[in-house]
Amino acid sequence: MAFEKNKFQVVKKKRLPKSDFSVECNIPVETEVSKIFSVCHSAQVENAEVLNGVINYNGIIDFCVLFQSIDGEIQTSNFSCPFTSKFEDSQISTGDKVEIDVEVVDFSVDSVTSSNIKITCQVQQKGVIIFCKDVEIIDSSDENICTKKEEIFVSTLIGEASEVFTSDSEVSIKEPVRKVILCDSQVSVKTVESGVNFVSVAGEVVNRILYLTENDRYETSYLTENFKEEVELEGVSRDSISEAVAFVKKNQVKCEVAEQEKGVLVKISVPIFVKVTAFEERAVEVVKDIYSTSGDLEVSTESFDMTRELNHDYFEAKIDGNLTLNEDQPRVDKILFIAGTNLTISNAYVQNGEVFVEGVAKANVVYLNDEENSNNSVTMEVPFVVSDKSSVTCDEPAISVRAMLYDVDVVVKKGRDLYFDGKLKLHISYDCDEVSAVINNANVASEGVERDCAVELVFAKAGMEAWDIAKHLKVREEVLMLQNPEITFPLQEDTNVVVYYKISN
Repeated sequence: MAFEKNKFQVVKKKRLPKSDFSVECNIPVETEVSKIFSVCHSAQVENAEVLNGVINYNGIIDFCVLFQSIDGEIQTSNFSCPFTSKFEDSQISTGDKVEIDVEVVDFSVDSVTSSNIKITCQVQQKGVIIFCKDVEIIDSSDENICTKKEEIFVSTLIGEASEVFTSDSEVSIKEPVRKVILCDSQVSVKTVESGVNFVSVAGEVVNRILYLTENDRYETSYLTENFKEEVELEGVSRDSISEAVAFVKKNQVKCEVAEQEKGVLVKISVPIFVKVTAFEERAVEVVKDIYSTSGDLEVSTESFDMTRELNHDYFEAKIDGNLTLNEDQPRVDKILFIAGTNLTISNAYVQNGEVFVEGVAKANVVYLNDEENSNNSVTMEVPFVVSDKSSVTCDEPAISVRAMLYDVDVVVKKGRDLYFDGKLKLHISYDCDEVSAVINNANVASEGVERDCAVELVFAKAGMEAWDIAKHLKVREEVLMLQNPEITFPLQEDTNVVVYYKISN
């Protein structure tokens, strides 16, 4: 008996464990610092090398430090701090794809000099390795081997691609501007659609400008630009399922201010890095059941797991919170501006058809105290839980969240009670692990089927298929059906089935 060995591939995602590491950064300043108001940060991975058992990668932490100089002027220092790190896991293999997320979860300002601000960051790393697994199956063209086949749908990896594009925006400010203090850009992915050999990614770029007018007022302006970018990726079809991540290359953002007849024109050029990964579901024919008409078989099966990509969700939400200053903190006589914001996502889960996202928003509020005639700052921490309807159908999906905090405002009452409100844009992606099994091997345990009669009557129960009875009798299914043309399968009731054998002399 001849058995043919074949194989097919499935894609699997394995979550790498979260871990923390420290990064020491020295941020240059060109003047003596009297007071630091805020430190805004965002971390991103630039390059990764996947080897057997280890992933080595490097990235940068982008800082925007807003401070007051010794002469009372408010300034900013933007700096990109490089770092390296790694993951170690015995299942990592050369050629695997990897998705790494890094986030600054805490920091401390260790020292401040006339030329340098030293900051130590606690960075959290997590990631996913994406790899392809071979699954073995068997088949046979032997006339004595009967096989029952079925189509199963498996998830496979098409590939990944990335590119950088630029989002340009401009705004006219209808009054004289002394200087732009802060220019911050964020990107949010809203939709990901597969085309023919490309993936279309659409979303928004939100720019925030903090500037000082000639009348010594601090003003904030938000600019929103929609984008839709097509990333070429060979093999993608309209039926493919694709995911995308995007981030701003902040160290390359350009903010130019041009004088106009009435005010200024601010032009912002924002480089956006976008990476897409595409998957597809395809049908594979496998042997569901097998037997021999000339003997007994020993059949073994193999279980395999794969990761199936699911639809994405996008929603917007509002968050709010409050803070009461301690008695030893200077009272707030006037809020000057929101210096900067940071956002941390701590948890996400699906419950009763809704996706819930938990996290903490932070806003650095710079304010004036009249009694001391001083500028001061306080950090507001706002825990939040937001939710929306979820499209996921998996019981226990793995969830990835990318969120943007914007349009933040803080008001004060009675000099000590601060009230925060802001908005979130959230892009949620899901995937789900599935376990299945296939027949991967068969051996002949014994040859020959002894028949001691020419006719056999089988009492078959309702619900049985022709295959079940034929396998029990070790005859071909078509023989059974040919000899019992009056019977319809599956059986509607208990039925006597007759089989005629050829008896050799």
